[in-house]
Amino acid sequence: MVLEVIVDISTAEIDRPFDYEGEDMPLGSRVAVDFGRKHTVGFVVGKKQSSEFHDLKKARLLDTPVNSEQLALMTAMREKYFLRHIDVLRLFVPSKLRDERDPELGRIYLSAAADPYDEEVSAALKRAPRQRAALEYLRGVEGEFLSVLTEKFGASAVDGLREKRFVRESSVREARVPLRTLERENKQVTLTDDQRAAVDAIADGKGVFLLHGVTGSGKTEVYMTVIERMLERGKTAIMLVPEIALTPQILGLFRARFGDLVALMHSGLNAGERYDEWKRLKEGRAKIAVGPRSAVFAPLENIGVIIIDEEHDSSYVSESNPRYDTKEVAKMRAEACGAALVLGSATPSMESYLLATEGKYKLISLKHRIAAYQLPEMEIVDMVQEFRYGNRSLFSAALKDGIGAALGRGEQCILFLNRRGFSSFVMCKACGWIAKCEDCDVSLTYHKSENVLKCHCCGKRYHALAKCPQCGSTEIKHGKTGTEKVAEELKNLFPDVRILRMDNDTTSRKDSYFRILNEFSTGGADVLVGTQMIAKGHDFPNVTLVGILEADSALYFSDYRSSERTFQLITQVAGRAGRADKKGRVILQTYSPRHYVFRFGRTYDYEGFWRKEINSRMVTKFPPFTKVVRVLVASEEEQAAVDSTRSIYRAILEIEKREGKFVYIGAARSPVTKMHGLVRYQVLMRLLPEVFERIMPEIYALTAQYKPKKGSCFAEIDPQSLI
Repeated sequence: MVLEVIVDISTAEIDRPFDYEGEDMPLGSRVAVDFGRKHTVGFVVGKKQSSEFHDLKKARLLDTPVNSEQLALMTAMREKYFLRHIDVLRLFVPSKLRDERDPELGRIYLSAAADPYDEEVSAALKRAPRQRAALEYLRGVEGEFLSVLTEKFGASAVDGLREKRFVRESSVREARVPLRTLERENKQVTLTDDQRAAVDAIADGKGVFLLHGVTGSGKTEVYMTVIERMLERGKTAIMLVPEIALTPQILGLFRARFGDLVALMHSGLNAGERYDEWKRLKEGRAKIAVGPRSAVFAPLENIGVIIIDEEHDSSYVSESNPRYDTKEVAKMRAEACGAALVLGSATPSMESYLLATEGKYKLISLKHRIAAYQLPEMEIVDMVQEFRYGNRSLFSAALKDGIGAALGRGEQCILFLNRRGFSSFVMCKACGWIAKCEDCDVSLTYHKSENVLKCHCCGKRYHALAKCPQCGSTEIKHGKTGTEKVAEELKNLFPDVRILRMDNDTTSRKDSYFRILNEFSTGGADVLVGTQMIAKGHDFPNVTLVGILEADSALYFSDYRSSERTFQLITQVAGRAGRADKKGRVILQTYSPRHYVFRFGRTYDYEGFWRKEINSRMVTKFPPFTKVVRVLVASEEEQAAVDSTRSIYRAILEIEKREGKFVYIGAARSPVTKMHGLVRYQVLMRLLPEVFERIMPEIYALTAQYKPKKGSCFAEIDPQSLI
């Protein structure tokens, strides 16, 4: 038998099946093969009786991790997004299966055999702080897997403890369960008439459903009841959330209802946890996959429903290789499995709501909150007037009073600012010099708690500045406010207030989301300050006040979606207030109080906003009435990037002459000219739908043909960011 194998090497030059000799085995099988001088693994994507090549190398069967439905999905994704075979196949399997070794072997469990505070032990570890930290950790958790301990403290530290016999070893087969202690009480809920109608329509139907429900309307209960119905019929389910920060809350609710049938899939887990959860789904021991966009590739069969919560969120679009739109992939899987696809949101995307009004999606509305109080009253504060009255603070008088009153009643507050750090740039007032990253054409953000400057593109860190390196002046100005500065100024106003901050800086550890959210929900803090990760889905019964700072910060970006995203953000974050039996209040601070986004946002009028915005898009020919395509060229050498961009632009002009239907086409430097040390140029175009599908293969071919030698070139469809 001749097997057609995709080897686990991601380069365009070998992106094709290679013939190997082997026994008959299912398509999707993982095999061990020799490729050139390298021993690696591969995946069987085809079989035939003979080959045009002689003396074929042999392939040895390891297991069969990919099923036929996933192989068909691979083909569809390759055609739609111009992806390599192996880049898609890697989405289906955990990293543990990219190695020939059996992931089940070598599972050593370590527990503490010594007291780190014993005098002799303490003396032995005096010059080994990481060994001491690892031993203290083991005492606290009563044991851990070798692989996890090595990942946390390093191999040398763990080996040192083993040599000193300060740890006890045992071989175990117990699966690693992420967030093991996370579970909520399974409350008995009586569905409202609207919820029951939504469940019946979805559970008994097929196709795509848009569940448009105001914040607090009980969409999650609809999701769980639909999944319950599917499980009763012997089917499985996928539940997607946009942020890892939302996963603990959803996971707790789902575990309370469904127990061990729920498996968690996301990048925040370590490799062992990801493998164990994947295997539980693969073997049918778990039937519900919960997680961010990667969970759409869960190894489930007989899928009954795929649910995408907060479907409007930009995180569902992968902007790194492999590039794909999760909603489109979910549609492919749902159609192949005969499953229902549910898109849920309080503020659906322009495109989804348009498709619902056209009857292509089935629209289901939940217009009322479950809570005793309805949507919180929103107060718009004009910060220009505040400035005229002499208020130079980050907080308006109304917000200060509101926070003080809420704290006095023993209630909690959320303060939202979609910018992390202490200040977004550092500038010399004497000469105008701005601190920028050496590898990226972006200004550095000052982080006061660490006293460093950070690049939010590549993560590079620099020493904080005491004086200007260009002119020597000590007159250093800090620019726009971030969450760190908000927390500091709040502490100055209310010295006794307990504050938690939630942004990318405070959630670097995998358990950070759970720890912060759990502490806030259990009353461990009075105020939660954060970026957009606090805006969606969270349910805090004691939060009665939400303050939105600089609500218009994203309103004037050079992005056609800026108004839509601003409306979505303020609606989502406002919905965190008044979700139980206490009335909520929202104070929104803006320098543009008469902008239509805030006029509609104040009354939570999504339909009114959508009608105005969709009309503007139709007149100006922006998506969803056209497709934006960007070809981004990046290279270490600027001339190579220029040459590549020029060749692509000229070729696309020839296509435009032949086809027409181009609303716009242009070539220029990328707005962020340099990133990760690479110079960036782009070709940007807007295409009418009737020509889009036909010419995209040609555009993809051009990116491969004119890719610079020391760089990259790729095409993006409706990119979420144009920087």
